[in-house]
Amino acid sequence: MPRRASLTLLLALAALMAFTSGALAGDEIGQPASRFHAKTTTGAQFNNASVKGKVVLFEFWTTWCKYCEGEAEIVDDIAKEFADKGLIALAVDVLESDQTVKKYLADHPRSIPVVLTKDTNLAAMYNAKSYPIYVLIDRDGNIAGEQRGAAGETGLRQMLKRAGLETKEAQQE
Repeated sequence: MPRRASLTLLLALAALMAFTSGALAGDEIGQPASRFHAKTTTGAQFNNASVKGKVVLFEFWTTWCKYCEGEAEIVDDIAKEFADKGLIALAVDVLESDQTVKKYLADHPRSIPVVLTKDTNLAAMYNAKSYPIYVLIDRDGNIAGEQRGAAGETGLRQMLKRAGLETKEAQQE
């Protein structure tokens, strides 16, 4: 019962934060991103100041989401491809325990940094309730795009293009 009560409390707090923050990225395209903080499972810290001048892709996911699992490799590959162009990608797990996520990652490793709900305010800010969700922040700190649901490689690349990131092949077309 204590575990269920803790989960209920966590869900209630997340809902309250989402309600009070008013941050629904879809309504805020082109607006400044809300102030955030995130600590990865390896201890790296991110916030608005630390990503200034970079493009940031938040991928909200869960261990039970098959679409998330299917797109993880795409996100990891895109993050690697655009890392030298200033892209920072963070995989933000939503409302799952450390143990659940660590066990999952042992079988499904990620190359991008992973953030747990307890170590960030992002999931509540962007009203993450269905998965995956992608939110893109441009170099100026504004929300450049949002995708709720699986985007596929083409959808993610289109989002990145809106933030000024595209492959040389795409630029020559």
